[in-house]
This record gives sequence, structure tokens and C-alpha cells, in this order.
Amino acid sequence: MAGYYWHSIEKIKMPDGIRAGIDKDGGYLYVGRAFHNGDLLPAKVVPNHHCAYVAWGGKEHKKIEYEILCKRSCTVIWEQAKDGAVPPGAIPVGFTSDDEKLYVGRVFHDGTQTPGKVHPSHGVCYIPYGGSEIGFSSYEVLILQ
Repeated sequence: MAGYYWHSIEKIKMPDGIRAGIDKDGGYLYVGRAFHNGDLLPAKVVPNHHCAYVAWGGKEHKKIEYEILCKRSCTVIWEQAKDGAVPPGAIPVGFTSDDEKLYVGRVFHDGTQTPGKVHPSHGVCYIPYGGSEIGFSSYEVLILQ
């Protein structure tokens, strides 16, 4: 049995989710995933907005239907990486319609610590922020042990 699991947001309480960062208003951000245009994308879950956001096609997309990553019996580690690299132990949390694996990353941006998607073939971690998809070549990657 894995040390983590996915649940739709209606079925859990937010403290069960894995925290990924902090928003500008001081609220916690959580690791999620949601479908968009045939891709299953890592998502930024924002409890204060009652939704999640994904980065895709240069824009930030709001999602009402999503899952949140919860920990059962694992340790959460964020490991530094860059240029599309994914450290050993990172778990794929999504995929593109071409079956490329996607991972959860996070970056510091504009006073926030924001999660997004590590897209290895693009060499960056994209975050959904302020209506846009913003790419960063240096980021942290979620590892669950």
C-alpha cells in the first residue's frame, strides 16, 4: 500500500492534503491534479478560492473538479532541481496526451511559494499564476518517501 493517495476534494478535509506552499494572502496551497485538454496536470489547490488551478498553453485555468494528494504514511521532501530534471524518488502525478509523465514542482514567485508542473521535455516547472502559465528553469520537486 502506497504511503499516499488521491481523493476528490468533496471527500476529505483540507488538512489531510499535502501542503505545497503559501499564497499572497497567507493561505496554504496544496498539491492537486486535474484534467485539462486531454492531459492530467499537477494543480495548485487554493482552499480560499474553493478550486484548483493548472498551467497549460500559456494560461492559468481554474478547475472545480480536481483531486488532492494526501499522505498516509510517507515523508514529504522537496528537492532542488533544474532544466527539466526530476530527482530519483519523484512520483509522476500526471501525464500529457502524448504519455509524457508530469511531476509536482514549486517555486518562489511574487511573495508566494507556488506549486506547478515539472514538464521534463520543456526543461521547466510551469506554475499557474495571475492568469498566466509561467516557466522556471530552477525549482523544487516533490518526493514522497
